[in-house]
Amino acid sequence: MKLTSLALLTSVMAFGVSAADAPKQLNLGILGGQNATQQIGDNQCVKTFFDKELGVDTQMRNASDYSGVIQGLLGGKIDMVLSMSPASFASVYIQNPKAVDVVGIVVDDKDQSRGYHSVVIVKADSPYKKIDDLKGKSFGMADPDSTSGFLMPNQAFKKMFGGSVDDKYNNTFSSVTFSGGHEQDILGVLNNQFDGAVTWTSMVGDYNSGYTSGAFGRLIRMDHPDLMKQIRIIWQSPLIPNGPVLVSNRLPADFKAKVVSAIKKLDKEDHACFVKAVGGQQHIGEATVADYQNIIDMKRDLMKGSRG
Repeated sequence: MKLTSLALLTSVMAFGVSAADAPKQLNLGILGGQNATQQIGDNQCVKTFFDKELGVDTQMRNASDYSGVIQGLLGGKIDMVLSMSPASFASVYIQNPKAVDVVGIVVDDKDQSRGYHSVVIVKADSPYKKIDDLKGKSFGMADPDSTSGFLMPNQAFKKMFGGSVDDKYNNTFSSVTFSGGHEQDILGVLNNQFDGAVTWTSMVGDYNSGYTSGAFGRLIRMDHPDLMKQIRIIWQSPLIPNGPVLVSNRLPADFKAKVVSAIKKLDKEDHACFVKAVGGQQHIGEATVADYQNIIDMKRDLMKGSRG
């Protein structure tokens, strides 16, 4: 895991800091696994908003992988995340239940749904119509700390085929590779690196536009306008709770309250910016740790298994 850059970041936070010494810098964590330039571009408006609202210099911490943001939250190098992977939040919670507060959950603007799906995609012109058709073929996972990019399909494949990712689920697949992210998984399928791969989508709204939220929309906006004609979805998971909006408990209490208020104000007063940053037509809804208990339990079991 590439944590060096995060480890070198200078923390502006410390315990017992008075409100008068509120941080002048705010660190926004952005999950890795997509084009870094795109990440910065999609969050530039967030920086502009927070700089003005709180009188801070907002730094965008786009780690190279999900683990970088997990370690950033645990180590006090990241102050907030607008849309965390549920499995990554579970990792933070398991290691330190007091590290962060859940500000809310992102909720679909159109139908108020509070979840999304892990899906398996293949090329539209391939012969594969169901998971069993991928036996003996190459498969792409996203990131070990991704809910839809590993945790959910991993659980499903273990039930379907037995084994684990380490033995390619009883050698069902010829290879199982972590590509590093959802966009990389999609591109891996398009470029024939993988016969099938997982990614995430709301499965709500118009198919051809990549649904209301998910990895498809980002790629369509980038440089793949005909993406949905090039791929086919052959499997979807049960509903996964949308990512939580998180704020670090290492922030001074008064300043932390202002950050939470600013996050909610961003959603309401510059909703287009919020939508761009979280990667979907979504707003903030009420949520607590209890909304993620199933994911926390699943992640804890997976961690036990990997140590066993």
